[in-house]
This record gives sequence, C-alpha cells and structure tokens, in this order.
Amino acid sequence: MGDTENTKKAPKQSFWKGLKAEYRKIIWPDRETVMKQTGAVIAVSVALGLIIAALDTVIVFGLHFVM
Repeated sequence: MGDTENTKKAPKQSFWKGLKAEYRKIIWPDRETVMKQTGAVIAVSVALGLIIAALDTVIVFGLHFVM
C-alpha cells in the first residue's frame, strides 16, 4: 500500500525564474478595456452609495417620526 514506482521528484526551479515564467503567461488587458471596467466600477460604487444613503435617510426619518 502506498508503493509507487516513480520516486523521483521534479527538479525545483528558483523562485524568481518560476515567477518570471508565470508573469509571461498573463494576458494583460488593453487600455480601452481597463478604462471601461474602471468606469463601470466607479458608476456602480456611486449608485450603491446613493442607494445606501437614501435608505439611511428613510430609516432615520422613520425613527424620528415614531419616537
């Protein structure tokens, strides 16, 4: 049980060589894509902030009205 025929380990590369090889595999987005995605993130963040502010105002108004 647990016996394997292949007991050799793969040769280890240096950390920096492995890191460099992985960075070569990355497909970086172009400037237009980054700008569109950044705009979408900012728009959604502002919209969500406005929704939270509106809900907060309504809840505070309701609490003041009840008390």
